[in-house]
Amino acid sequence: MKPVLIAECCQNHNGSQELLKRMIHEAASHGADYVKIQAIRSKELTHRDRFDVGEIAADGTIKVIKRPYAPELERLAQLDLTLDQERWFVEECKKAGTMPLTTAFTRTGVRELKDMGYPAIKIASYDCASYPLLEEVKSVWDKIFISTGSTYDDEIQKAAEVLEGSDYEFMHCVTIYPTPLEELHLNRLNWLKQFSGKVGYSDHSKPETTGLKASKLALAMGATSVERHYTVLGPTETKDGPVSVTPAMLQELREFADRPIEERMELIQKEFPEWKISLGDANRPLSHAEVLNRDYYRGRFASKIDGNVIYNWEDAAIAW
Repeated sequence: MKPVLIAECCQNHNGSQELLKRMIHEAASHGADYVKIQAIRSKELTHRDRFDVGEIAADGTIKVIKRPYAPELERLAQLDLTLDQERWFVEECKKAGTMPLTTAFTRTGVRELKDMGYPAIKIASYDCASYPLLEEVKSVWDKIFISTGSTYDDEIQKAAEVLEGSDYEFMHCVTIYPTPLEELHLNRLNWLKQFSGKVGYSDHSKPETTGLKASKLALAMGATSVERHYTVLGPTETKDGPVSVTPAMLQELREFADRPIEERMELIQKEFPEWKISLGDANRPLSHAEVLNRDYYRGRFASKIDGNVIYNWEDAAIAW
């Protein structure tokens, strides 16, 4: 079976339905199996005081990321898609001949998404250990892609137990943006594959400087899916532009993925002779940057009900 390619529109649509329509159709015509958006609702952004000011140690080491709430809320509000626009997205993907996919960021989001017609769902790295969210996702969708960046091994093992019985696929991911080739740790693919027999790779490397080396190497190592941030604009026109591939790059990746796996590795050895620098360790401690990102992004969004904030890892009951 040929590897699955996911074109992640993320926030590169800039809140424009017309731009998103163009992205859908160009991704579909350039080899994407899924086109993905993110079900981010700015109203679900949480205000945590420590990120308003951040924290830096006396030696200059960052202890807490500085990401003030007010400007982040303003930025996200400009990118919000309405529920009707998300329903339109599902239908437009079908018209274009590709499958729609989205990331659920909260438990209330699951309730909004469950009847929209998504054939599969994506869970972000920072919710791999949000087991109540995973339980609910499993009750709605059989096909689940779940990133594992900034997640500890025991948390991943527990997630596998929760997801048992579903068609889930862990995706290796390094939550450093952009990810240097020396920090890819692609040997992790082999460790993650043990759980469901499949393994994906969510690639955050920088195409402008490293091309498609990371994604291609993952495919040569047997990745069954690859997710890439994707744009039809220039690399500096959106926040995620620097880690996003173009339609032409997506087509190149499609052609590479369609080759027999033996041919993929032969091409890697020619195009990326120093490829072993990207193997790293299958089991490794998280880097300082990943721990900082985990601290901020885990809990960034939450369900807000009757004035109460319910994080995705909390067991509080939420009505369907």
